Amino acid sequence: MKDLQRTSESVCMGLCRVVGTSQQVAMRRDVIDISDAIELQKAGTIVGCKMKNGSYKEGFRLRESDLDTMFWLPNNRVIWDISQTRFYDIERYTLLLCDASNSPPGYTLLWLPNERASDKVKRATVRDNGKLIVYSSKYRETMLSSVHPNSIMHGPCATGMLGGNILEYDDAHCFVSDFWPPSASSWKYRSKNSSWPKSRIVDDIIGKGCHVVAIGPKLENHEGIEWRISFSLAEQILVRLLNHYQFLVYGLLKFILKEVINNGLSEDEKLLSSYHMKTAVFWAVQHNTTLEWGPQNFLHCFWISFKVILKWVYDGFCPNFFIPENNIFLSKIYGAAQQKLFSRLYGLYERGLVECLLQSSSISPFIKDVQRNPRLVISTDEHILVPESKFDIELFREIIRDSYAQSTSDLRLCLRALRIVENLLLDSYPSQYQVAMLQKITTTILQNTAFILHNLQTDRHVAHKKVYVPERSICLMLKLAAKFGFVSDMLHLAMYYYKTFRYKEALFVIEVIHSRKYINGEALVGKSYSKKMTRTVIGIVPLENEICYLNELAPEQRSSSGNGKSLLHIPPFVLLHLLEVLCYRLVEPAKVQAAIDNLQVLVTNDQGVFVPIHVRDISWEILGICQQTTGDHKAALHSFQQSLEEKPFNKIQTATKTRMRKTKYLEIYRR
Repeated sequence: MKDLQRTSESVCMGLCRVVGTSQQVAMRRDVIDISDAIELQKAGTIVGCKMKNGSYKEGFRLRESDLDTMFWLPNNRVIWDISQTRFYDIERYTLLLCDASNSPPGYTLLWLPNERASDKVKRATVRDNGKLIVYSSKYRETMLSSVHPNSIMHGPCATGMLGGNILEYDDAHCFVSDFWPPSASSWKYRSKNSSWPKSRIVDDIIGKGCHVVAIGPKLENHEGIEWRISFSLAEQILVRLLNHYQFLVYGLLKFILKEVINNGLSEDEKLLSSYHMKTAVFWAVQHNTTLEWGPQNFLHCFWISFKVILKWVYDGFCPNFFIPENNIFLSKIYGAAQQKLFSRLYGLYERGLVECLLQSSSISPFIKDVQRNPRLVISTDEHILVPESKFDIELFREIIRDSYAQSTSDLRLCLRALRIVENLLLDSYPSQYQVAMLQKITTTILQNTAFILHNLQTDRHVAHKKVYVPERSICLMLKLAAKFGFVSDMLHLAMYYYKTFRYKEALFVIEVIHSRKYINGEALVGKSYSKKMTRTVIGIVPLENEICYLNELAPEQRSSSGNGKSLLHIPPFVLLHLLEVLCYRLVEPAKVQAAIDNLQVLVTNDQGVFVPIHVRDISWEILGICQQTTGDHKAALHSFQQSLEEKPFNKIQTATKTRMRKTKYLEIYRR
């Protein structure tokens, strides 16, 4: 018994290292919540509503975690009874009425009682028995590439790869309902008779309503017509209610699913999913309210959840947590496939708890450590697992990744986002991680706003200079961004100084950046995240392709934009050396070649530290641009050729080929 307890503690604390400590998971959720809150409040006529979903939103950062996002049109609402129309201005909202009378549990038909809708919705309708029914299959087709071009259909989602095949995305297009579906009414009473979740949380969840997703059940002719009732928002809340050890059990089930149950199976043979694992944890927590979920009892809690899944597979019935009559296994786990899966799971069960876990390559080391060293002391204090410096790196990586979504070239959205940030700071109680996230988002918005306004005032095609903002105000925005953002955010101020012919000021800013790259992060241990951001954090510089920052990079931005990219990602020190070359050639020509040599050493010799592999295309491109400035056409051609050979993350090939043709012409002309 004592050996099992030590094994349990070892696996539990090992998962804290792999999945994350409670502090890490809380930080990830806080950062992404701010991004989602801004996205939802920005929604309107300019953009639709979206909400991140899935394991990424839950707080996992596993290799297989993809980016799941739900999208819906802001002025559309699903109602469950015609009497609910009184809550809406029918001139403003399109109402979709549910008819689940002949639908399987968990699904519904949607139709337009007023026969009024946007063109996107109208294109998905079919008249049947006098009703204008919205077909889920037609709506999926209509919305397929509305967010990401070249998406392909995968179940209810538009799917594809982002960032040069770095991250897989799943976009689920749906409708929102402000009301809880009648078919899930039993969940309210069942939950209130249990101690999990608490009664006030149940009321809060019900008050937030649900979504309906564009996919029907795989029964007869239902799949393309009906809609699945989705409780994604409720599930997100419930995952947050799990204590950290319950969350780690969920994580352990995901590892066993991937590395043991599904190991060696084809995609068609993988019948169980992470969603089944999550559902099992929900049921296990609600039905075992006296169970102690902690390090000493961790494996026992996992085994209870595993046996829940085993029973479901044996019965061929997996009850949806909110609508138990809805069998999630329906039309997927039955017959010979069900028997084969049960045999696989029962084989693991017969081996026993520890032997089952030893089959997982990620988990087995934590068990073997205990088996090899009976005297090994397992500390259950998770706070000693992650040093402050490592935690800070992850926090700022999260902030960088999730702040990209707030970048925009639309001035109206910039102003709206600034108001939203202000309200979030004043009207809510943001955590220290959320304050850091809001600080970075404000920096990004100020930078975009400043360059948009500057370009409007210098654009000859803007009639009568309709927009006039004093130059000092634009400069102030960029100075504030430089003061409160990352070290690399100072580059926007340097670009502005160069663009407005203040080359010495630009070089001064560059010198400040140079000086800060030598600051030791360890010296700021214990300091605020704001202090750490402004003194040590240097991140990739994302430039909005619809905003001109430097004329010298305009061809690359046009090429990137033309290939569906909204941002041009540039390593900060590559951009810094470009600005050095551009400024020196006008004020200190003798220093130009040294700056180019420094850039060449950086691009040629860096091992992914200052020039990440996925942005080497733009790095070689910028080196070629700099070499062009000194007339070294042969070297420039080599650099442009290297750019073409790199992974096309920034999609700048069109600009590169154009520059190569021009450079070859100049080289021939020079000869």
